[in-house]
Amino acid sequence: MGSYLPSENDFSEQFNTTRTTVRRALEELIREGYIVKEHGKGSKVLERSKFLGLLTVKGFYESSDFKVRTVVTKEPKITQWDPIIEFPLTEEERNSECVYFQRVRYIHKNAVVLENNWYSLHALEPIKSEEFVEGSFFKTLSQEYLIEITGSEQEFRAVRALEEVAKNLGIAVGDPILQICIRFRTSRSGLNLYGNLYCNTADYPIRNSYFL
Repeated sequence: MGSYLPSENDFSEQFNTTRTTVRRALEELIREGYIVKEHGKGSKVLERSKFLGLLTVKGFYESSDFKVRTVVTKEPKITQWDPIIEFPLTEEERNSECVYFQRVRYIHKNAVVLENNWYSLHALEPIKSEEFVEGSFFKTLSQEYLIEITGSEQEFRAVRALEEVAKNLGIAVGDPILQICIRFRTSRSGLNLYGNLYCNTADYPIRNSYFL
């Protein structure tokens, strides 16, 4: 950390590519917080704090700086839509039942995120948690169903932990937490993934990134 990268010309020669390609790659590293440009000196590598990349279209595992363990606390089941979902459902979704499941994310022994998930039964059948590829729902969609996440919308609130949330996160009822309501768009027509996340961010800040 704190060292300087080779010049754009040096990178171009080393990797046999154009300066335009090198410049675009460096600009993305700047946006991601890996480097900073210093006038007259070049691109400096930054020391980065660790983050939870909860909101990226890459998914939790691919974007988090931590080794994360996921426990499915409620198995996927067919049910009715929950009114706590903040985003308006499509007509097809309203006329269909949904698949619901719940997970808790751990870093070491610390529960950091309680995540409720829904998607429309008309767009995708229930997938058992034991069938998740490497424990990842996103990886399962990509590798087994050829469904990719194409974007997302979020709403954020500071709330007090209710009893179920507090129990799952190992905190006291009434403790302040971050609630994130999220809708992921996918490459399959009619399939949106809805999430309601409760995050204990006291020790683990969240990064928001959208680079595919």
